[in-house]
Amino acid sequence: MLSEITKDVLLEKEIDKETALKLCKCNLDELTQSADKIRKHFCGNGFDICTIINGKSGRCSEDCKYCAQSIKYKADVEAYSLLDTDELMKDAIYNEEKGVLRYSVVTSGKFLSDKEVNDICESYSEINEKCNINLCASHGLLNYEQFCKLKKAGVTRYHNNLETSRRFFSSICTTHTFEDKIQTIKAAQKAGLTVCSGGIMGLGESMEDRIDMAFTLRELGVLSVPVNILNPIKGTPFENNTILTIEEIRRIVAIYRFILPKAAIRLAGGRGLLPDKGYSVFQSGANAAITGDMLTTSGISIDEDKIMIDNLGYEVKAHE
Repeated sequence: MLSEITKDVLLEKEIDKETALKLCKCNLDELTQSADKIRKHFCGNGFDICTIINGKSGRCSEDCKYCAQSIKYKADVEAYSLLDTDELMKDAIYNEEKGVLRYSVVTSGKFLSDKEVNDICESYSEINEKCNINLCASHGLLNYEQFCKLKKAGVTRYHNNLETSRRFFSSICTTHTFEDKIQTIKAAQKAGLTVCSGGIMGLGESMEDRIDMAFTLRELGVLSVPVNILNPIKGTPFENNTILTIEEIRRIVAIYRFILPKAAIRLAGGRGLLPDKGYSVFQSGANAAITGDMLTTSGISIDEDKIMIDNLGYEVKAHE
């Protein structure tokens, strides 16, 4: 069965949900080997790395149960307003010199105000003028006009995670909806931005929820898919959630490769929780990573990741 499904995917036939669920029962090693074969066929040995900076921290009005930045919880997190251009420029230059391909400013909150959008666009314009690094933005539920401003300022990609399936979304957040996410992604695409969107594994969702999210991403035409592993943070409602095993993450990523064969499947937050820092997952269908620190947790250094990428036989290369 697995060999037939693999053959279909290699022939560019899309699998359906019933087929994806069958992959949950396949031998893990055989499944991951097949996923890696699909990755090589469609994506070659290119490995896409990006970094993020917490451009505005804390005091978020939303109630996402996994997040330390919500005002509704008592997690210990630093709070500050939007960083200025000098701080963002310094960080962008550092990442460019380290060989990072894409740089993203991430801000807390449901969305940025019009003034904040104008301010951050001035920063993006200066970074775009002085740095040869691709710019990504993650500023919540913006509208089409605001996305047009980002595009004009030099941003090429917008990040907005679905986080989980439509069915499970209300279990993790009640202050905005899954449909709000969908409309944001479509508005960004309408403005000419590519989209980076994925989710967090370990929120209490089922494997079916994970698969449903992947199919939604496929419908939206998303080709940069972050896979985050929940790092339970003290003070949040999910502080006692069980951390997923590396075997579970390898299976999730492998199934995602079957559903999204041409995507950059990007290990993101929580990778440092894995005993091998994700090495085996990059042999299971994943071909991209967020390197360096995350928003409120430590990550893996750029230098460490570059050594790992080289040892895996990958080449640092932008995934279009």
